[in-house]
Amino acid sequence: MRSLHLCAAVAVVLSIPAQAREVGDLSIQVGAANADPDVSSTELQLSGSAVAGSSANVHSDTQMGITLRYMWKESIGLEVLASTPFSHDITAATGELGLGRVPAGDTRHLPPTFSALWFPAAASSNFQPYLGLGLNYTKFFSESVSPALEGVLGEGSLSLDDSFGLSFSAGFDYNLTSNLGINVAVRKIDIDTSAVFSFTGAELATEVEIDPVVYMAGLSYRF
Repeated sequence: MRSLHLCAAVAVVLSIPAQAREVGDLSIQVGAANADPDVSSTELQLSGSAVAGSSANVHSDTQMGITLRYMWKESIGLEVLASTPFSHDITAATGELGLGRVPAGDTRHLPPTFSALWFPAAASSNFQPYLGLGLNYTKFFSESVSPALEGVLGEGSLSLDDSFGLSFSAGFDYNLTSNLGINVAVRKIDIDTSAVFSFTGAELATEVEIDPVVYMAGLSYRF
């Protein structure tokens, strides 16, 4: 009986007609956002000399993602992506140094991204797919060197350059009521940085293309 009541309630919610999308609509999307880096890097440079077989890697993290969206035209929206700070572990393959793959450090970053979205479906449709093109700015902070690397090279510090790059997105909203909906989105973001590990008498440097795919799923609320 409870299952029947639940199914009936869901059917009622899904049968509520959506309010048509209109110019000037403002909405917020909140959900879990996973940044999964697609990393490539140059070989590590040890005090200016390349270390054969070495590379850097950046690991994934999940945080709360938030987007604010404004409908500029009936089929064109403007969106700002924000999140709680992502935290990424950094590892390094040491190549001919012979240390194997070691923890190298960690960093936090914020990825504000400004995008224009195109909605091809009719404004009255409950299902609203979209494509987006935008500009990302990534701010790195709280960088630190791992104790494992400091145990080999001594006390050190890490710096990562901030990044500007393009963002490509695709997603959809599904309206449950006139105000509440489900939002699912995936983004490919171009993030390139220079990483420098500084130690007394030695420096490790590399150019890293992080280029994460960011998956986000959550709820959308239209004001």
